[in-house]
Amino acid sequence: MAEAALATRAPAAAGAALLSVRGLEAWYGESHVLHGISFDVGEGEVVTLLGRNGAGKTTTLKSIIGILQKRRGSIVFEGVETIRMPSRQIARLGIGYVPEERGIFSSLSVEENLFLPPQVRPGGLPVERIFELFPNLRERLSSQGTKLSGGEQQMLSIARILRTGARMLLLDEPTEGLAPVIVEQIGRTIAELKKQGFTIILVEQNFRFASTVADRHYVVEQGRVVDMILNSELDQNVDKLHAYLGV
Repeated sequence: MAEAALATRAPAAAGAALLSVRGLEAWYGESHVLHGISFDVGEGEVVTLLGRNGAGKTTTLKSIIGILQKRRGSIVFEGVETIRMPSRQIARLGIGYVPEERGIFSSLSVEENLFLPPQVRPGGLPVERIFELFPNLRERLSSQGTKLSGGEQQMLSIARILRTGARMLLLDEPTEGLAPVIVEQIGRTIAELKKQGFTIILVEQNFRFASTVADRHYVVEQGRVVDMILNSELDQNVDKLHAYLGV
């Protein structure tokens, strides 16, 4: 199936694309990683990028937020072409990135980490609302980043982005290495954020988790989108997904 066709298969309910990626290529130095990725994300959707390690999923997120500067193609967010923008300018449009390594400053307290990123636009979640989503953080406000569990660090990394006013969240492997009870909490949080109108792109190795929160799944192979599967059609596509993902 042609990539152009894949990118137009978003459900009608999603309406006009909030994010439209076309022919995205990206490099790490001389290493050509993305080879023309194309996909759309509708406002209020949760969409996953699925694929084996090294397929280009994380590179796609870094390209969208502008961390990777050696890129070409088109990335349009809310009608604005961002491919030549620096990451700080892209963040001000309302895109927030939560990296796999979480990026918690170990020498700062939870409270200092939470308030470190500036607000980029109006509409950020109030701190009290954040504590409703992540009650553990209220109890650990004075704790240093090094004292937090992996799950608490993940909660904090998501929480501080919610404060900034970002309405599209790029989450890279948010459940990696976490206990099942914390994975469930992250899942409930994503479902609640979706209800509140947030748009989320999720890179996730835990496909069972992804299937509980996502509307659609894009399959990435060798730096290209090769398929799109609606979450409602997963049962009919299990064998195909096993072949793609090697599970």
